[in-house]
Amino acid sequence: MTVETATPTPAEALATYHSRREQAVVQPKGNLALVNTQWVDSEQTIWEVPGIWAPVEGGLSVTAVAADGIIVDGTPVEGTVTVRAKNQPEPSEIDFGGTRTGFVIAGENGSYALRVWDSNSSGIQEFGSIDAFGYNPDWVITAQWSENPAGTTLGFEHLKDNGQTREEVIPGSITFAKDGIDYDLAAFKAGRALQLVFADATSGDSTYSVGRFLFLAPNPDGTITLDFNRAVLPPCAFSYNFNCPMPPKQNRFAVAIEAGEKNVLKKDGSLLH
Repeated sequence: MTVETATPTPAEALATYHSRREQAVVQPKGNLALVNTQWVDSEQTIWEVPGIWAPVEGGLSVTAVAADGIIVDGTPVEGTVTVRAKNQPEPSEIDFGGTRTGFVIAGENGSYALRVWDSNSSGIQEFGSIDAFGYNPDWVITAQWSENPAGTTLGFEHLKDNGQTREEVIPGSITFAKDGIDYDLAAFKAGRALQLVFADATSGDSTYSVGRFLFLAPNPDGTITLDFNRAVLPPCAFSYNFNCPMPPKQNRFAVAIEAGEKNVLKKDGSLLH
């Protein structure tokens, strides 16, 4: 006997998506677990973890004794070892003991930083929920996707970069009209997806001030679907230790997009940040 499974409604599918988002941010390396991102440009200590850290080719070195309890790639550190960054073929994993782990990220111009994660961080302990709008069919948009010439870039300012911009490859343009307004949006590559960084009239009012993210993929027929009900808060809404891109001018909507995630809330319902 074949049992037919009912196709969930868009609102039901969104509820499942939202529940999984709330589960993801409290994971050991979820957004709420990041407690430090420290750039290393000379020999130095790092806040709340042991060892002496220094930049080396491909990552960082750490100098420690066995009593410090640092384990890199499964081996306790006694002396000086290299910790390979995430952009290397075989990146290293760090265990600081207890609830803290870490890895090294690569930045601009060959710089490196240590990221420290705590599966029992204050953010995880205080987390209550991700506040979100209810499902809004008005903000499911079918737009046109047009590929850009190879190498097309756009400068994105990041929250902690003091007004400097980073050039991101923009594979194509996203165009549509809504309520008499023409839009031409820019999204950059994020793994296999496109990442749209946007702000709207709710930003800083009913939603997080910096803006929100929407992850997209072009359709085979040359269109691209923008379901703003799946708009998510950027990592910096969960931890100040992330440095998030900010919306470029063309991705700033004058209207209110009342769809998607709004803010991170504590258990008592107040804002986490």
